[in-house]
Amino acid sequence: MEFWKLRLSLAGAVVVLVTAAAGGQVHESTTRWVGSWSASQQLVEPANALSSADLRDATLRQIVHLSMGGSVIRLRLSNRFGTEPLHFTGVHVAIPVSSSANSIVAGSDRGLTFSGLTEVTIPPHADYLSDAVAFPVKALSDLAITLHIDVPPSDETGHPGSRATSYLTHGDYMAAPDFPNVKTVDHWYFIADVEVEAPSSDRAVVVLGDSITDGHGATTNGNDRWTDSLARRLQMQARTSGISVLNQGIGGNHLLTDGVGPNALARFDHDVIAQPGVRYLIVLEGINDIGMLAREEDASRAQHASLVQGVTAAYEQIIARAHANDIEVIGATIMPFVGSEYYHPGPVNEADRQAINEWIRSPGRFDAVVDFDKTTRDPEHPDRLFPAFDSGDHLHPSPVGYAAMGNSVPLSLFESTAGPGAQPGPSAR
Repeated sequence: MEFWKLRLSLAGAVVVLVTAAAGGQVHESTTRWVGSWSASQQLVEPANALSSADLRDATLRQIVHLSMGGSVIRLRLSNRFGTEPLHFTGVHVAIPVSSSANSIVAGSDRGLTFSGLTEVTIPPHADYLSDAVAFPVKALSDLAITLHIDVPPSDETGHPGSRATSYLTHGDYMAAPDFPNVKTVDHWYFIADVEVEAPSSDRAVVVLGDSITDGHGATTNGNDRWTDSLARRLQMQARTSGISVLNQGIGGNHLLTDGVGPNALARFDHDVIAQPGVRYLIVLEGINDIGMLAREEDASRAQHASLVQGVTAAYEQIIARAHANDIEVIGATIMPFVGSEYYHPGPVNEADRQAINEWIRSPGRFDAVVDFDKTTRDPEHPDRLFPAFDSGDHLHPSPVGYAAMGNSVPLSLFESTAGPGAQPGPSAR
C-alpha cells in the first residue's frame, strides 16, 4: 500500500499499544479519534479577514457546537492557506457560559500543549494537532477555544460562514473569564476540528456541501443548520448516539470550479477522507454549478448538456474515492431555486436540475439517497421552495426549512453494516 493511502486509512485511529507485565503480549486499543466538530478551511477573503492591527498581540475566543461527547479531546488548528509560519503563544479550551457570549465558566479553563509545549508554530499550508487532554465534554454542548497570536499572519486560514460570533481583544487574556474591550466578528479563524477519544465502534458522518449546508439563513449562534438538526436526532437515539456529524459546507462552493474556497473535488481529501472516524458521507453539491452557468448570460444547449455531464461525473469521482476508503456515500437531491434573484433560473436551468436529480435517484450510483428536493419543494410549484421553508431569497432555507431537512434524513442510513456499494432498502430513498 502506498504511504499516503496508509496514512489516510489510519487518520481516525488512536493506535495505543499496551505490553502486558507478564509475557510481553501486545494489544491494540479499543478506542480511536472521532471528529465531534469541524469546519472547512479556506483562504479568508479580504472582506472577512481581520486586519493586521486586529491580530497583533491578540486573544481570539471562538465558540463551537459539538455533536459527540467524550472525556478526552484534542484540537486541529489550521494554517492551510497561509504562506508563512503561524505562531500561537498559547491555546486554551473552556466551557462557555452560553453560545452567544465570550464568558467562560469559572474553573473550566485548560491550556493545551503541542508535543509538550504550550506554544506552537504551524508551518505554511499545514494543519497541526494538539496533544490529547482530559477535558470531559457533553454531546451537543459548546466549547470555547481561545488563541493568543503575537504576530499577525499575512494570509488567514479560516471559515467565514461560521453563523457564530467570535471575540477579540488585545493582550494575553486566554484564561480570562471575560474579555475587556471586546470586538466581535461572525467568522471562525484557524480552527479546523475538535476530536474526541471514542469507542472504536463510534463513527462520523461528513457532509460535503455549499451554503445550504454551511447554514446561510440559519440563526447566528442558534446552531439550527440542517446538520445540527441531524446531529441532535442521532444523539437522542441510543443506537445512533455514537455517530457524530461533521459539517464541511462552504458558502458559494462548486463541484467543477473554484468559487468561495476550493472546489469540492479539490478539497475532498482534506475535508472528507482525512476526517477522523469518517464512515458516511452525505453530498449536497451542485446548485451553484447550475446557477452560475447562465447567471450572466444565456448558455447554449451544448453547454447545458456539458454541465449536467460534468456534475454527474464529479459525483462518480466522489463515490469512487469514498468507496476506496470504505466510506458509504449518500446523495442528496438538489433543491428548487426558481425565483432566486441571484441566479434568476429559467426553464433550462430547471431542466438541468431535474436531469441531475434523476441521476442521483437512479439505483446503482449512490449507496443511498436523501430526497431534499421532495422535502423542501412547494407542492403547488415544485420548482420553488415551500414558502414556510424559504429564508426569503428563494435559494436558501429558513431555520424551519433546515429543521425539515434534518428531520427527513432516515437514521437507518447510519445503521448499515454492509459496507460501501451495498444497495439501500426502500426506506433510504
